[in-house]
Amino acid sequence: MDSKNRMIWKILAIAVVGAIFLILPHFIGGYFIYVITMIFFYGYLGIAWNILGGYAGQFSFGHAAFFGVGAYTSTLLQIHAGVNPWIGMFLAGLAGLALGLLIGSLCFRYGLRGPYFALAMLALAEMLRLLAVEWMTLRYPLGISIPLKGDSFLDFQFKSKIPYYYICLFMMAAVIILNYFIERRKIGSYFKAIRENEDAAEALGINSFRYKLLAMGISSSLMAIGGTFYAQYYLIVEEESVFGTGISIAVLLGPIIGGAGTVLGPVLGGGILEILSEMTRNLLGAYSGVHLMIYGAILIFVIIFLPHGILGGLQTVFRKITKGG
Repeated sequence: MDSKNRMIWKILAIAVVGAIFLILPHFIGGYFIYVITMIFFYGYLGIAWNILGGYAGQFSFGHAAFFGVGAYTSTLLQIHAGVNPWIGMFLAGLAGLALGLLIGSLCFRYGLRGPYFALAMLALAEMLRLLAVEWMTLRYPLGISIPLKGDSFLDFQFKSKIPYYYICLFMMAAVIILNYFIERRKIGSYFKAIRENEDAAEALGINSFRYKLLAMGISSSLMAIGGTFYAQYYLIVEEESVFGTGISIAVLLGPIIGGAGTVLGPVLGGGILEILSEMTRNLLGAYSGVHLMIYGAILIFVIIFLPHGILGGLQTVFRKITKGG
């Protein structure tokens, strides 16, 4: 099959999948709409992490820092300044960008790599969580609740879960396109070169500081936008839910299991984890923490047998079959 025919088949496949997702909410119940929305959501967050951790190779254990900053920024602006949540989402992205550039410039300027960078990010998220805990104890001991105004696109509030489904579908599709653009352009090649061997990339004339900072900025701003969606979806912000390590772990598990440094790997991994989470919660709800054990078992299996993730493993098998044919 030549490249032209492959492109035609890809476009047809994308059109069919897109059409299915567009009409799907009208044929399934509210619970399944919620589950698929969460798959889209964690797919979006996984791709946001993937730009820094998967492509540029800067493994972060603390992306909850940007997620929480985004949730708090838009929520506080909405409550205290009357800022529209859509504008708040944009401002949250800028806040995440500013924090990402600040932290990135400090970490990359002083040469933090590998586990040192990962631990620095973990420390950042934990520091912000502790600050939020102290502040919330005094001001909002029960969490920050967003006032319910009704059913309005302008207010980012809906009685039905279907509009949230479409918003999250659009967000995920947008970052998939961004991910694809990065992978196919020179910037993606630079990211991968830095990931594979930063010293060699520098020797070839690639400014690793600039491109790592660029990856950090894109990733952190997207995470902050995700924090705003979370706040508007649940209409409450609590320090543990937005700054906790659970978010940081959730956003990196999807890319690792699905395939870090790939376009669709984070979506595949996030979808698998969300489905498993719902299944274990429904079937084994009486046994708290079982889903974490299952996550751990899957992670160990993938690291040992599929070091490039599930999608990477499938691509390897497909190439072998194609060559064999």
